[in-house]
Amino acid sequence: MMTATRLCLHNTLTGRKEIFRPRDRAGPVKLFTCGPSIYNQPHIGNYRTFLYEDILQRYLEYLGYEVKRLINFTDVEDKSIERAKETGLTVSELTEPVAERFHRECAVLQIQLPPGPVPRSSTSVDQAVVLIQRLLEKGYAYRHRSDIFFDPLKFKGFGKLFGVDMSRWPKKKVRFRKDTYPGQRWNLGDFILWRGCPNPSSDEPCWDTALGRGRPAWNIQDPAMITKHLGYQVDISCGGIDNLYRHHDYNIAVIEGVSGRKFAETWLHGEHVLCNGRKMSKSRGNIVYLSELMALGYRPHHLRFYLCYGHYREKLNLNSDRLDLARGRVDSFRDMAASLSENSGEGRSDKTVGRLIDSLVTRFENQMNDDLNVRQAFDEVHGVVTELARLKAAGKISSSDSRRAADALARIDSVWRFLG
Repeated sequence: MMTATRLCLHNTLTGRKEIFRPRDRAGPVKLFTCGPSIYNQPHIGNYRTFLYEDILQRYLEYLGYEVKRLINFTDVEDKSIERAKETGLTVSELTEPVAERFHRECAVLQIQLPPGPVPRSSTSVDQAVVLIQRLLEKGYAYRHRSDIFFDPLKFKGFGKLFGVDMSRWPKKKVRFRKDTYPGQRWNLGDFILWRGCPNPSSDEPCWDTALGRGRPAWNIQDPAMITKHLGYQVDISCGGIDNLYRHHDYNIAVIEGVSGRKFAETWLHGEHVLCNGRKMSKSRGNIVYLSELMALGYRPHHLRFYLCYGHYREKLNLNSDRLDLARGRVDSFRDMAASLSENSGEGRSDKTVGRLIDSLVTRFENQMNDDLNVRQAFDEVHGVVTELARLKAAGKISSSDSRRAADALARIDSVWRFLG
């Protein structure tokens, strides 16, 4: 059983920092983290999101919680189907190399993934059908020709995460049939849950189900994977800031529409990575990939540090000057930490050494408890390590205290992974 902690997280749902309290203090913390759409390889901005979620999981485990985490792949959607047609590939042939690359790059950045295969939208069709059937029974969903739509006007509290002004919602029936729409906008109308495949000769991925022949739309896929693997209630749901437009409120409406219970107590959203001050986009040609930065000589710990050091709720501007500053800062930290592990004589500890070592974990936890403030935590730990390294070089730290300092840093780095 986990004891109470002082971990505070900024909850998007309430708009304020709150002390984290899991629903079930005797069970695991259930954590959902939106995974990638694998029709295209993830870029550095995507990895920033996956990294803050990794820090969250590692810090929860550091505090003593067992974490049951779900990350998922979206493999069958409008974009993957269109891309497959353009390239002459099947959807599986298009998406499988991207999934494999994601696993490799997560390993490079030391992003831990749950054991076992990553659930996919294509492996959760059965659960999507179950959810849609219940939504039809409850009157939240309805058929229109061969498709099935969700009517947000039927769900009390729709848009509560984003803060949608439902007085603007049109009373006239408007349907949005695409899986996703570009830009940060709201579709004021009904969203699609199921796309029928009335043409038996269609080369699109379709399934024969109790709903008829068709495929689940993007808006039902995450709820299907979540409820299949985590159940209808989680402790924390995470993603990028883009998910605040439509996607996460759709998840809430679907899951709570079926269960009648609050889906997630806490919602976290990470901000964008900018490239030289501008949001990364294909149209601007400024999307940056991990492999490109590695080819420039940056090592994995440089990139992990850079992407984790800026607070996850603040925009991060990617440019070579900032990357080089980050590289120098984390490398100097690693050198000082290594010096504390060296056995270089017995020496006698200065009277300040014990207090400095004790402050390492305290400073780390105080700042990490403040909405995962990696930047401030690192700066404070870096300052202490700088002083300890100076004392070590002057022969004013005993071997036992050196080991104690190294052990404290190893414990801290179980969360950060900047040293190992």
